[in-house]
Amino acid sequence: MSKLKKIPDFKNEAEEKEFWESHDSTDYINWSPAQRASFPQLKPSTKTISLRLPEALLDRIKTEANKRDMPYQSLIKVWLADDVNETRRTD
Repeated sequence: MSKLKKIPDFKNEAEEKEFWESHDSTDYINWSPAQRASFPQLKPSTKTISLRLPEALLDRIKTEANKRDMPYQSLIKVWLADDVNETRRTD
């Protein structure tokens, strides 16, 4: 293996991000002893969105969620995830 380059000192995170976007880390870090890590307890990041639905559809979703004793927002997420997963399997 050739000699590794020294990682520069960065003034801030933005400068470091810019550097790594344009440089290959293998020139600076010996990755051969690295091991794959697993983080099973991490929760996925979420983002709030605004979704406009016809009132009649929202009422039907709320009714169905009430039958299942769950928040309607959770039911929407479950249905969306199921639909996306099913679509990916059939493509």
